[in-house]
Amino acid sequence: MVELRHVTKRFGTHEALLDASFEIKVGEFMTFLGPSGCGKTTCLRLISGFDTPTSGQIFIDGKDVTMDPPYRRDVNQVFQNYALFPHLSIYENIAFGLRMKRVAPADITRRVERVVQMTSLTDYVDRKPAQMSGGQRQRVALARAIVCEPKVLLLDEPLSALDAKLRTQMRLELKQLQKKLGITFIYVTHDQEEALTMSDRVAVINAGRIEQIGTVNEIYYKPATRFVASFIGDTNIVEAEILQSDSGKLLCRVEGGLELKINQPDIKPSSRILLSLRPEKIRLHRTDSGGLNCFPCRIAMETFKGAMDEFTLVTTSGLELGAILANDGTPGGDFHEGDQVFASIQPEDIHIVAE
Repeated sequence: MVELRHVTKRFGTHEALLDASFEIKVGEFMTFLGPSGCGKTTCLRLISGFDTPTSGQIFIDGKDVTMDPPYRRDVNQVFQNYALFPHLSIYENIAFGLRMKRVAPADITRRVERVVQMTSLTDYVDRKPAQMSGGQRQRVALARAIVCEPKVLLLDEPLSALDAKLRTQMRLELKQLQKKLGITFIYVTHDQEEALTMSDRVAVINAGRIEQIGTVNEIYYKPATRFVASFIGDTNIVEAEILQSDSGKLLCRVEGGLELKINQPDIKPSSRILLSLRPEKIRLHRTDSGGLNCFPCRIAMETFKGAMDEFTLVTTSGLELGAILANDGTPGGDFHEGDQVFASIQPEDIHIVAE
């Protein structure tokens, strides 16, 4: 549905987006994820037509739209501040785009009623935006965008103004709505949980470069770079030296002398690499489990977080690792600060990342 071919956008000497090439499938929920100023909104504005690329091409549904203005692209956008007309009723706000396209009045009524029902706004059509809550205004902005039946819907951090509880609720509603409509959604956020909860695929952007594109599982469990591993959730990044390599199984010595076995493609011994160890993949035991990658350590810090505990572990060699355990009432699973324990991690749960 959307394709970028070697797209670069410069503002003076600043490269906001550099040589971006990727495709977005029909009906896909794609999220651009990254810190503030990374280039994700620039990428969205290039697709919408509010900005034009310095070089490269943009295609929507197979048509080259690189130089087309926004009104000639079959896309619609939901803005961060919703951009509703304060003097118009909710019904008139939703119908506005159809009136501008000179759609027949009977069709306007039919299409507005359909999206009003779909977005649970039936009881509010006669109100003005100022009489609506933040979550309701967000639904109005969505209804106004989808009533025009665009091929692509662009969403620029539309949940950022909502409180935490409402934001969680709206994530689910938004994803369900996207599945019902079958429209291609392109979503911009800096919130990792939002991206993982809603997306089919995620493009992680850093300093104008796309570091990795993949499914949420690929991005989380198989990060390509140190930045992706660190930005998506919590992880332990440790330097390691490869001691042995045999048929996709590596023996590595990490900082402090701890040896770990991992399942990765063959890399020649003596190579220096970076490893990502997700804290929730580290298990704690009272005694040596006797399995692979089991090592003694001390719980240096414990942080209670309701459904889970976060621990800082220190190995006998002085290496610090973060671990997360669920508070599920498991017998023997009540670990506390100062305890001497054994930690373990499976070889398949250790991943090599690029610098």
